[in-house]
Formats: sequence, structure tokens, C-alpha cells
Amino acid sequence: MREIKQPDAPKKPLLDRIIETVSPERGMRRMRARTVLALAGQWNGARKDRRGTKNWSTLTGSADADMLFDLPALRERSRDLCRNNPLALGAVNTVTTSAVGTGLSLNCQPELSILGWSEDQAAVWAQHVESEFRAWAGNPRACDASKTQDFYGLQALAFRSAMESGDIFALLPMVSEKTSVYGTRVHLIEADRVENSKNLKDTDTLAGGVEMDRYGAPLAYHIMRTHPGGLSGKAKEWDVIPAFGSKSGRRNVVHLFDRRRPGQSRGFPYLAPVIEHLKQLSQYTEAEIAAAVVAGMFTVFVKTEGGQGLDIGADNLAAPGSDIKMGNGAIVDLAGGEDISTANPGRPNTAFDPFIQAILRQVGVALEIPFELLIKHFTASYSAARAALLEAWRFFKIKRAWLAGQFCQPIYEAWFEEAVALGRIDAPGFFDDPYLRAAYLGTEWIGDAPGQIDPLKEINAAKARIDADLSNHSIETMALHGLSWDQTHRGLAKERQIQIADGTLKPVEPVNDAIAAGDESENE
Repeated sequence: MREIKQPDAPKKPLLDRIIETVSPERGMRRMRARTVLALAGQWNGARKDRRGTKNWSTLTGSADADMLFDLPALRERSRDLCRNNPLALGAVNTVTTSAVGTGLSLNCQPELSILGWSEDQAAVWAQHVESEFRAWAGNPRACDASKTQDFYGLQALAFRSAMESGDIFALLPMVSEKTSVYGTRVHLIEADRVENSKNLKDTDTLAGGVEMDRYGAPLAYHIMRTHPGGLSGKAKEWDVIPAFGSKSGRRNVVHLFDRRRPGQSRGFPYLAPVIEHLKQLSQYTEAEIAAAVVAGMFTVFVKTEGGQGLDIGADNLAAPGSDIKMGNGAIVDLAGGEDISTANPGRPNTAFDPFIQAILRQVGVALEIPFELLIKHFTASYSAARAALLEAWRFFKIKRAWLAGQFCQPIYEAWFEEAVALGRIDAPGFFDDPYLRAAYLGTEWIGDAPGQIDPLKEINAAKARIDADLSNHSIETMALHGLSWDQTHRGLAKERQIQIADGTLKPVEPVNDAIAAGDESENE
């Protein structure tokens, strides 16, 4: 049997052999470095010797290092697009309307197993808390520091501002007034007002106006007293607001932003990845509109050999540059040596709409809005349109949960603390036991239901899911119009009682057991 000879190991360079002889440890490090270099470039996306990637310059930075320097320009351009670009404004409007709508309403969900309550006890307690909160949230003079919007309007404003600017801050001052028994107020602060005081340099513990501990948790916020682009033109003055009370632990500042990377202290605008695309589309659209306007101005040029202009008669020669009007069905006799040419800019451009749609599909992917919903134009089948809405609704639900968890719930907890301290809500052990505190603060934030393409099909599908034990009335009622089944059922029962009292509805007569038994025996 022939012996297979193993290939010889590659010969080491002379310098490596000498270094190994003098210092084996350094020789091992050189060998390790050579191995790493040999393995580099296995991913084509990381290679730097290919035509498509050799001029691709990238940087390795932290979340704040990669973003904070460009953040002011991103904010300004995002707001400019929302002012002047219909597509940008439409995208922000679509997400705000679908995710927030008329506002998220409180639905208390206390943890019964921890509190030791029965269902009836929890229902009575929850109804009382919800009525107290509605009285505060529905009164602009009670919940808004500017006395302008109720809590549901503040939700929409905060959400829209966070989408356009990247983030927004809400202070929770205590203001004592006769208009409300509660002192908790919500004061919205625009993103531009939060930056390092005295123009201090960004560090790992102070970045973008946010002081943090070594874990990245906020300690304080540096907030300017006036907007840097305000009308007063005053010198910058800052207030350093602690994130939480030193003794009570009460939250003083709510920071609403979408955190995409660990260590990220500020948020970036929703339109940031597509700002350039939307701006270029805007310029292209304006150019096409201008060309179409020019094309609509039908202009005729008369060319003559001598350049004397249009000859309309031997006794009445028109001067060069004269404006000769054309009439309906007119016949103009040209003189010898005269010719006519028209301006034809080739508009409207037949490739305009397909090109715009191709770019908007990419924009829709980045913004997580289906193309049909982005342009508000549904021409596909029922199944395709419903699939687009369902895909969009998944994104809207995520944004709604984000608003509920990062804005509504912290503000509700601050209000709840005051309500318990004032004795308006009975919550024994709330300030002493963290588990009891969490049990009392269990909530669900309910918003507007998604739209329906074919309500009859949706209702029949809901009935089928309930009949197959795949769902229940509470889930389907919530999905249908965003209300709880208990609330809907109580309202329906009350309406039927009124109709029975008015004689417009006959009550359902109970079945007599004896008659029913007799009927069964006769059938047998």
C-alpha cells in the first residue's frame, strides 16, 4: 500500500524563528497575529480590497459617539421635512393617528394573587381609581402645566414631538391650585432644551444633557430655561433637575425616546434614515412640476431667414419680438422663408410615477409602513390590503406599547403616589412593600381599535374564534373597538332595560321547565 505523504508545514520567516529562539512568548504572539490576519477577509462585507467596498469608510463608536454630533442637524432637517414635505408629514401623521389616535385610556389591572382580593373587590377598587384618574386626566387645568391640553392631547403631542425630534422630556412638578385636588402636573420640554450645562464636553457619564451613573441609569437632566432658538435671545441658563427625588424616590422627569443601542442617552428622529431620500424626492417632484407648467404653456416660435419676424401683411409688418395671439380654428398664412417651431419639453414624464413608487417602497420599508398605507392608496385585492394593514398594525402596536410604558405609565404612577398620599385611594402598604406597590400599579392602556376593510367578515371571524374556544368576548371586543367587554356589556344591558321599559323591546320569556319536559315526552 502506497504511503500518502503529508504536506510540509509552511516555513516560518527567518525573523520569526530568531524571535522564537530569543523569546518564545513574543514568537507566540506574532504567530497568533499572523493567524488572525490570515483569517481576516472571510466575510466579503468586511473586505477592503474589493471594488464595491474599498472606499467604504466606517468608524467604531459608542451609541452616543455615533449620534450626538449629528443630532441637531437631524432634528432640524426632520422638522423641515414635516413642514414642507407631504410624504414626511404623512408618514408621521399616519403613525401618530394609528398608534395614539384619541389617546390611551387607563384600565386598572391589580394583581389579585398578591393583594388577596376577590374579583368583585378588584372591580370596585379599579372603578374608583379609574374615575379619579379620568377626573384629573380629562381636565387641562389639572394635568397640564400650561393648562392647554388634557392628558390624552399631551400623549399625542409627546408622541409626535418624539417622532420629529427624536425624544421629548416631561417634567412632573407639583403645582397647588384650586382647580384640582391634585398637584401633579405634566410640563413637556422640547428636545433642544436639554444639553450639557455651560457647554461641557460629552463624557461617558454626561452626554446630551443627561447625567448617568456607571450603569447608564439617568441621575439628572440639564435643561435650559428657554429654547435656544427662542424669541427672547437671552443667554443660556440651565437648571439641573434630578431624575428622581432624593428622599421620596418620586420620578421628576420622564424621558420618551426609542432606545436602539446599549448606552444610548438620546433618541434620533423617526425620519433620520430616509431624510436624504425624501429631500431628493421633493426636489425631483418640484422639477417635474415646473417642467409640466412649462409644457402647459404652448409657445410657437417663428423662424425667418432674415430675422425680420412674422410677416402678417405688406402694410402692417410685425416687429421682431411681437406677441401674435392664436385664435380658435385660425388660419395664418406664412410668408416666404418663414417656418414654425414649438417648445416641447416632453412633459408629463411617463417614468415619473413608477420611479417615485420604487423609491417610496424603500422608504416604507425603513419606516415600517406598507407602501399602500404610506401613500394612502389601496388598489390591490382585499387579501393584499388586509395583509398590509395587519403588517402596519404590528408596528403601531409596538409604538403604542412604547408610549404606554415610557410615558403614560410613569406619569400615572406619579399621580397614583399623590392620590394614595392624599388618602383618595386606599392602598395599604403601597409605600412600604415594593411587591404590593407593583400589584396596585398594574394597568392596561387601551387605545383606538384598528380599522376594518370588511366589518362583516371580521365579525364572522370573531364569532368563529369564540365558538372554537380560540378566543373570548373580552379579547374580541377589545380588538373590535378598543373597549372592554364588561363596559360594553353593561351598556348594552342598560339599553335593553330602557327599551323594555319603553315598550320598544319585548323581554325574553323564561322557558318553563315543566312545559319543556312535556314537549320532550311528546316528541319521544
